[in-house]
Amino acid sequence: MLSLHDKIVAITGASGGIGEATARLLAQRGAAVVLAARRGERIDAIAQDIRKEGGRAATCVVDVTKAEDLRRLVSTAIDQYGRIDVLVNNAGIAPISPLADLDTEGWSAMIDVNLRGMLNGVAAALPVFREQGSGHLVSIVSVAGLSVSPSMAVYAATKNAVRTIHEGLRTESTDGVMRTTAISPGYVRTDLAGSMADPHIRELTRKNMDAMGIPPAAVARAVAFAIEQPGDVEVGEINVRPTVQA
Repeated sequence: MLSLHDKIVAITGASGGIGEATARLLAQRGAAVVLAARRGERIDAIAQDIRKEGGRAATCVVDVTKAEDLRRLVSTAIDQYGRIDVLVNNAGIAPISPLADLDTEGWSAMIDVNLRGMLNGVAAALPVFREQGSGHLVSIVSVAGLSVSPSMAVYAATKNAVRTIHEGLRTESTDGVMRTTAISPGYVRTDLAGSMADPHIRELTRKNMDAMGIPPAAVARAVAFAIEQPGDVEVGEINVRPTVQA
C-alpha cells in the first residue's frame, strides 16, 4: 500500500491556505513536516497542533526571496530528521492588475516570490537531492497559466515560468534521482486575494472563491498523491479545479 510514512517534507507558505492544509494532511499520513513561512508565530501554532495530534513537525521562518533562507530550511529538515525527501514550493502572491496600470512594483514582487522563490528552493534542495540519491520537488502553480484572464498576465507568466522550469528539471533528471510535480489549482478558498491591491479585483476574486472555491485540503490531497507514488513513478502535472469552474 502506498504510504507517506517517514517522508521528510518541507513546505513553504505553510502559515495558511494550501500550505497549512498540506502540512496537516501529510503529517496525519505519517510524514514529518517542516513548516516554512514569514509568520513565525503562525507556523509555530500549526506545528504545535500537529504534534498534539501525534504528528511530527518543525518550523523555520523563511522569506523565499532570500536564497539563504531556503538553504536554512533545507538544513533545518536535515538537522531535525536526517534528510529531506520533498520540497513543496507553495509560497506565492498575486498583486494582479491590468498591464495598463503599470504596477511595476507588483510585477517585481510576483517575479521575486513566485519565480525567484521557487528557483531559490531548487538551488537549495537540488544538491542535497543529488547527494542523497533521491528527492522530489513539488510546486503549486495555477490554472491561471493555462488560460490567461484580464489582469493576470504577469501572475500567469510567473506560474508558466515555474511550469517550464519543472519540465526542464524533469528532462535533466531522467537518471531517477529527482522527481518533479507541478500542481495547478483553480479557485481555492485561501487568503491569496489579500495580496491584491486593487479593491475591485480583490473583492471579485473573493466572491468567486466564496461561490465556487474548493477547500485547500483538495489540493493537499493532490500533493499527497504525487508524493506517495513509488520512486519509479513521476506524476508530472495535476490540475485541481472546482467542477463548476469554466
